[in-house]
Amino acid sequence: MEKEKTELIAAHHDVVEQVLANQPEDEYLYDLAELFKVFGDSTRIKILYALFESELCVNDIARILNLNQSAVSHQLRILKDAKLVKFKRSGKSIFYSLDDDHVRTILSMGMDHVEE
Repeated sequence: MEKEKTELIAAHHDVVEQVLANQPEDEYLYDLAELFKVFGDSTRIKILYALFESELCVNDIARILNLNQSAVSHQLRILKDAKLVKFKRSGKSIFYSLDDDHVRTILSMGMDHVEE
């Protein structure tokens, strides 16, 4: 059995070397895993989908999701720290939106995958 494993490894040595050469550094893979963890909460996904449609303030998001402002603010802080949402002030109000087109693409591609 050990000989079979050795032959298998030797048979794919070039492929293994190519894959290893193209692997991102562990730090980037860790950051990517952390990003996907943020998407692992249905409340945050609902907020992102609401912002997919329009720029919104905390009150609007709370009403859309039927949550209190505190819960929405907490989730927005996580989304902002992950660079998935951004905000701007307008008078006393703060309006949130998706940070960039990458976020829109991630959501769209994820939904396409789920709907297959």
